[in-house]
Amino acid sequence: MTAEQKKKDKEFLHKLHAKHYGKKKSEAQKTKAPVTGEPSAKEPTRNELMLLAKDRGIKNFRVINKEELVDILKEGTTQERINEIVSGAVTRWKAGWGKGKNKKDVQA
Repeated sequence: MTAEQKKKDKEFLHKLHAKHYGKKKSEAQKTKAPVTGEPSAKEPTRNELMLLAKDRGIKNFRVINKEELVDILKEGTTQERINEIVSGAVTRWKAGWGKGKNKKDVQA
């Protein structure tokens, strides 16, 4: 390698490094949400919903998605509706397992 080629390579690496590892964000830039000091009323996580479903004795709560968990845990949801949601989730879960020829049998 010539000295000129080494200089070009060094400049290229410097530009590449600056592009990806350039200036670090300051603390003001890192904080996006304003801090008001009061706790926000956020919705429960999927994990919290799964724990509630487990406490209520709902089977197969691990394969149910968050929206379905919210629907199941609402007041006034009938047992028939809960069974319908759980069976749909189990069918959907089983469809993701096995080889391609087995998936057709489960979905039918």
